[in-house]
Amino acid sequence: MPDRPLKNKTILITGAARRLGRMFALACAQAGADVVIHHARSQAEAESLRDEIAGVGQRAWIFQADLSDSSQTGNLIRLANESTPLHFLVNSAAIFEPLTFDSTTLENWNSHLALNLTAPFLLSQAFARQAEEGSRIVNILDWRALRPAADHFPYTVSKSALAAMTKSLAVALAPKITVNGLALGAILPPADGNASPDITKNIPMKRWAKENEVEQALLFLLTSPAFITGEIIHVDGGRHLV
Repeated sequence: MPDRPLKNKTILITGAARRLGRMFALACAQAGADVVIHHARSQAEAESLRDEIAGVGQRAWIFQADLSDSSQTGNLIRLANESTPLHFLVNSAAIFEPLTFDSTTLENWNSHLALNLTAPFLLSQAFARQAEEGSRIVNILDWRALRPAADHFPYTVSKSALAAMTKSLAVALAPKITVNGLALGAILPPADGNASPDITKNIPMKRWAKENEVEQALLFLLTSPAFITGEIIHVDGGRHLV
């Protein structure tokens, strides 16, 4: 792979200001891409990320939008396109709450579906309307999406639906756009720092992922042969197998 395989490409990453989205944004910038940074309420972090991206010689633009609001979601692609043509879309923003079936309220249910499923649908639809041949969409999933259990109930259901949408879009948008997914496992400890010491016991690889392993998986889907579409790659140390 060339040193800068994403040179002359621009990528929109939702939820890019913090955590996993930030990791993706920096990896893409280091691979030569310009980055459209979306955030909901993280302006300072987004500005810091823009500075880091400039530091590796790439351009970045910041857009704020509440993706649980369909009107704001619907405008994001249009506004980004006024600054730069878009080649790639990574649907990374998500809500992840430890809710059981019994503890899930209608508000919880609707908020997870709005951000984790409806927003990627609206963004993908708007992106496809302006996309050129060879554009790509990557949806960020979870190993739970293809191995649902009772924990994180509304999150798991929304991500399972997003996995199904990934495959449907791969058919609907071919041959112009490829659509693939990354199903992640133990990547980053919880934001509150309360990672369970037992979290790796059910992972065949018996460890957390390394950041570069996740970055390489995303870059693969953004640079892989265009004949690969509708695939969901698990980056979870084998967690979905046991």
